[in-house]
Amino acid sequence: MFTGLVEEVGHIREIKPSRGARLFRIRAQTVLQDLQVDDSISVSGVCLTVIHRDEQSFAVEAVEETLKKTTLAYAQSGTPVNLERALTLNRRLGGHLVQGHVDGIGCVKGLSPQAGGKLLTVELPPALFPYVVPKGSIAVDGVSLTVAELDPPHIRIALIPHTLEVTTLGRLQPGDKVNIEVDMIGKYVVQLVQPYLQNRSDWLKSFDVKLED
Repeated sequence: MFTGLVEEVGHIREIKPSRGARLFRIRAQTVLQDLQVDDSISVSGVCLTVIHRDEQSFAVEAVEETLKKTTLAYAQSGTPVNLERALTLNRRLGGHLVQGHVDGIGCVKGLSPQAGGKLLTVELPPALFPYVVPKGSIAVDGVSLTVAELDPPHIRIALIPHTLEVTTLGRLQPGDKVNIEVDMIGKYVVQLVQPYLQNRSDWLKSFDVKLED
């Protein structure tokens, strides 16, 4: 479990095939302070397991399923990545609950200046919109953010200068792909109410009653 508060930006130093998966060696500093083999770590929003570490880097593996569903498939040597160690019970939850389970890949449509920062526009897969609400939480490349506006198929997010400086989001360009994780609580709520809503819809249709939008 993570908070979406990035601890540092690391850089991929090496990528190579590994036992049917892909091994990423990532250069870092801050997260190495107490990082151990078998620890979980968020790499641009993807929860991975540390399999090796040395004084300057750590290594993780991504299996085929992970590569299919995340932007790690497009990563290259030198690619910057947002890093966050797993949440501990004695830390403040300053962001929101982030699992590191990517729900889909978004496409950056713009990063435009606005008073006090920049406005990020991202096109989302249609399947994710039931879980996104204005002023709700969302993780973009592992960064905990607040949705400023919904304009399907786009969302807009206001980024403050600090976020732009200490994460990879300030380097985004139109066309870039980003990992999206919607709010965990929202996913559970939608999952729980969907059967009720479907049953209600079917019942009303039997009386030829039209549901309001």
